[in-house]
Amino acid sequence: MKAQHKTSYNLLMSKNQTLIARSLHAVWHPCTQMKHHEHFPLIPIVRGEGVWLYDADGKRYLDTVSSWWVNLFGHNHPGIKEAIKQQLDTLEHVMLAGFTHEPVVALSEQLAKLTGLGHAFYASDGASATEIALKMSFHYWRNTGHAKKTKFISLQHSYHGETLGALGVTDVAIFKDTYAPLLLQSAQMPSPDFRLAEQGENAEQFALRCACALETYIAAHHDELAAFIIEPLVQCAGGMGFYHPVYLKRAREICTQYQVHLIADEIAVGFGRTGKMFACEHAAPHVSDIADFVCLSKGITGGYLPLSVVLTKDEIYQAFYDDRTVRGFLHSHSYTGNPLACSAALATLAIFEQAQVLHHNQNISKNIQTSMQVLTHLPIQHLRHQGMIHAFDVQTNNAQFSRDCYANGLAKGLLLRPIGNTVYFMPPYVINEEDIDWMVKQTALVVQQSL
Repeated sequence: MKAQHKTSYNLLMSKNQTLIARSLHAVWHPCTQMKHHEHFPLIPIVRGEGVWLYDADGKRYLDTVSSWWVNLFGHNHPGIKEAIKQQLDTLEHVMLAGFTHEPVVALSEQLAKLTGLGHAFYASDGASATEIALKMSFHYWRNTGHAKKTKFISLQHSYHGETLGALGVTDVAIFKDTYAPLLLQSAQMPSPDFRLAEQGENAEQFALRCACALETYIAAHHDELAAFIIEPLVQCAGGMGFYHPVYLKRAREICTQYQVHLIADEIAVGFGRTGKMFACEHAAPHVSDIADFVCLSKGITGGYLPLSVVLTKDEIYQAFYDDRTVRGFLHSHSYTGNPLACSAALATLAIFEQAQVLHHNQNISKNIQTSMQVLTHLPIQHLRHQGMIHAFDVQTNNAQFSRDCYANGLAKGLLLRPIGNTVYFMPPYVINEEDIDWMVKQTALVVQQSL
């Protein structure tokens, strides 16, 4: 290596190591046992482009998980960047209590048109959206004279966030068990995840059987139930559990019959991830045909700024509309309806409208399905997909498979983040055929190495 190149290389490595050391000293990283970073170094990312992330020494990583499922149209997208820049020239933020602004109004109007639900209430993250929906449902029943309706139900293996209210309706033990003494008590209904079906039972039959169990419980407890919260069609953090849309249809019918709200948590599955704009649309023409509340976040801004929102039916909004302050929804976040985030969301929706994204994604999904056939020689099962979500389960005796797969993936330039033994792809929608082929072939090597 020539002296000047060696000096440049050493400088880059020095920058990498310095940033890693500073981060370990100053940052408590999320969903992480920090001690593990004694053996698994942090990756210092300095820029992104399309589906790729680049570290300080120039190595690139294919972002197969869209940076925790938020990035829709690739890193460094010019249209979304320009929208944020233009907004920055006029208004960066103003509190939404007593004030309003064009981006938040325009975004609320567009979301109402897309979902059939209205009066958007904003926060900054998915868990906060869950909290808002739970509180709104409880408060609605209180305002309408049903003060005993204070409890909630969710699905087994559900995930709705890690704040205390959201965690109370989550059923992933590693997140929940430690904090159990702090949480509201909720009941979990049988999951319609088709992997749990009996031999000879198809996905629709199993979903209907689970819906029968749901009806039995609600019939017995509806006087005390405020809402049923559900991840439509895909239970992502529970291991990418897919289920038949007939379950959503029956859940809506049951909740209507027994006067229980249905909260659709579309935080992970909204904005095209399941093949339609919203997952509820697989069961009915509009989100409002299924949900009394819908929670949105993650992809809403294309992955550029934090934002979440809850939309609900006018009937629910009207129950809070009163001269008495105490009957209002007294909940707030400092950055509610931030103009910069709303401008990013508007730019994201504009891409959907202008670029025929859902149709384009059908072709991408087919390409990924075809490429994934190279995995079939491995010890895997339940090779599955739903729109732009593809997954399979690995049969292995390696108790550290998830960690090994992640580390081996990084070594090969892949950002994989398995959930237990489930490996999945949720890439940005701009991934091309060449990158798909490379992603899947490298994943096959990584899985083989991690068994």
